[in-house]
Amino acid sequence: MLFENLDERTRPFIVAEVELDVTNAKLYISKRLSEIGGKDYVNLLKEAITSYDEAWFAQQLSLNGRINLTEERKKQGGYTTVKIPETAAETLAEGEFNRFYIRGLCLRALDEGISDLEVYHAKAVISPRPNSQAKIGTKVKAEKLLEDLRVNLGIDTALGLPNGPNSGLSVKLS
Repeated sequence: MLFENLDERTRPFIVAEVELDVTNAKLYISKRLSEIGGKDYVNLLKEAITSYDEAWFAQQLSLNGRINLTEERKKQGGYTTVKIPETAAETLAEGEFNRFYIRGLCLRALDEGISDLEVYHAKAVISPRPNSQAKIGTKVKAEKLLEDLRVNLGIDTALGLPNGPNSGLSVKLS
């Protein structure tokens, strides 16, 4: 993904958002993470934010058994065990890194007196969703977006950003 404003000015704001969730015991921890993955998650996320990117984060999550191999899914009359997709670490890393990037960028924008951020495609996708395409170039209020992402952890948001797993949408300073 290409995070246009992932720089030394934005990174501390992103870390502050992770620490806010940790302090308030609201950090989203995927059920696809193994016990060791859950233990390593916060430190890996912070390291990715301060020094690397979502690709490094995905690589780290995919190592040392941090992602479970299977998961339970509901089916009619009970549960079944299914294999977790090979892309699980990448999907989780991209999604959560992007969510915290957006939250941090909202903080930065507010700190700099910027009220609106612009939606853009941070990741090229082969078949973009029509509702994602419609959002490209639109402006969103940094304050509302930040509030939305703080309330809706690890799930779809009211404003539809980032717009679900693998949407490729993010925001940038206008």
